[in-house]
Amino acid sequence: MRKTLWALKYRNKKTLAKPLGRALYDRILEELEERKTFEGFKEPILIPIPMSKKRLKERGYNQAELLCKELFLLNPATFTFYSDVLYKQKETARQATIKDRPKRLKNLTNSFSVVHKEKIIGKNILLIDDITTTGATLFEAIKVLKKAGARKIIALTVAH
Repeated sequence: MRKTLWALKYRNKKTLAKPLGRALYDRILEELEERKTFEGFKEPILIPIPMSKKRLKERGYNQAELLCKELFLLNPATFTFYSDVLYKQKETARQATIKDRPKRLKNLTNSFSVVHKEKIIGKNILLIDDITTTGATLFEAIKVLKKAGARKIIALTVAH
């Protein structure tokens, strides 16, 4: 899995998003069934973890956004997909280069913001990323989405 995610992320192997999205989709269906029944988690919005403009320009694509697109294509009747809601407003050091969780959290503090709040107020969010290590990225993004008015947020990754 590590090699596959590395290839998607750093080797321009964008076609890997399709099988990875499919694997994540199966996990999402399980999660949604349970949450729909017990928590009223319906009509989820797919939101990818964003990249800074600089990093996006370097790489040419956002792997989390590719995963969201694949998920949406698998079931457009179930999901709404927005790539223009969560925004990375600050360039930060790469999380992969920081090993300790407190430093990772500090690195990402105030790095995300929400635009088009009206799209998520009172809505259920599926926050998607490729991999999580300490959870710092997801934690910061969830905090910002909650503050902007999202109802419930489930963060899911392909691997951890």
